[in-house]
Amino acid sequence: MSRSCELTGKGVQSGNNVSHANNKTRRKFLPNLCNVTLISDALGQRFRLRVSAHALRSVEHRGGLDAFLLKADERELSMRARLLRRQIVKKTAEAVAA
Repeated sequence: MSRSCELTGKGVQSGNNVSHANNKTRRKFLPNLCNVTLISDALGQRFRLRVSAHALRSVEHRGGLDAFLLKADERELSMRARLLRRQIVKKTAEAVAA
């Protein structure tokens, strides 16, 4: 399992530990990933995702998982999130047509 957010694509960054003597050694900055269950209103299902705390706040701000995925750029999403997005688009299109 990779250390990246399934919704925003935020991943591991690298940088330096800098000591008081200004010695530099490489280190990793890991994203704050949380295992959460998000509910899709359009599909009426729950989905377990591994998202960053920042993405979780963004989902809440945009009004839920469906609104977040519809507005998100598909290139940033994981393959699983892309599949969810396509299902939501299809379901909302059916609801509008009916």
